[in-house]
Amino acid sequence: MKPMKHVKGVKGVKDVKDVKDVKSVKNVKDVKDVGEEDWLMRAAIKAAGYEQGKAVLRDVAIEVRPGERVGLLGPNGAGKSTVMKGLLGQLPYWVADVEWRGEQGRRKGQGSRRDGAESGGAMNGRLAYIPEMPILYDRFTLWEHLQLAAAVCGISEERLAERADGLLARFRLRHVKDDYPVKFSKGMQQKTMLVAAFLLEPSVYLVDEPFIGLDPAAIMELLEALDEERARGAGVLLTTHVLDSAERLCDRFVLVHEGSAAASGTVADIRAAAGMPEGTPLFDCFHRLTRTAETP
Repeated sequence: MKPMKHVKGVKGVKDVKDVKDVKSVKNVKDVKDVGEEDWLMRAAIKAAGYEQGKAVLRDVAIEVRPGERVGLLGPNGAGKSTVMKGLLGQLPYWVADVEWRGEQGRRKGQGSRRDGAESGGAMNGRLAYIPEMPILYDRFTLWEHLQLAAAVCGISEERLAERADGLLARFRLRHVKDDYPVKFSKGMQQKTMLVAAFLLEPSVYLVDEPFIGLDPAAIMELLEALDEERARGAGVLLTTHVLDSAERLCDRFVLVHEGSAAASGTVADIRAAAGMPEGTPLFDCFHRLTRTAETP
């Protein structure tokens, strides 16, 4: 774990837009033994929604590779969080194929809550979810939250103690580990969720609007911690509606608009799909693609 003294220039970081050159893993190619066909997770979402037979999301394909940050982008209400909930097995209507590297066959949700829950449960240890709004138990201390996460994923008490101590120090929560997070500030509650997620060392991180509620120092620590996990071979799928920030941080993108994918790929792929020249910001490409989709 890197101590805080390695975080330089924090006082000058007023927003995630100011974060530059924080990647220890600058590109997915920097991760060893990653080939074009190597991947951690593939999801082909045919239809998904919150009521049986009523799709709010259709025809979205996502692939996450080792060491990669994939941005799931779009405006509020586009369907980004719906994708996350579906991958976690929390949707009553979920018709999708989700494949994991190293497994034969496919896991399919056939549109029922039961199937979705089973798929999500089978993913314990493969996924760690960092929600936009912290999910906390009123009568659990911070440490008890970590014990619960460790127990669910089969992490030993010894490994919990070893890994959690460094994470609590990194996010400056060691002094409150026996306190109740429901009484914390929003930023400290969000950091509690970060510690619980990094504790698990999963294959893929699902990160929903990661910078909301975090101070500049915590943003730097989050990015550095994610880079360490990427160097280990983990992948990251993050959602955001702040396109200029995503362009700096992600390797590939899936642009979601009105419940379906408007475009996907690298920045160059998105520019080509939008018919925009080299150097065009992602924001302008997204505007062109969504405006074209809305034109009769």
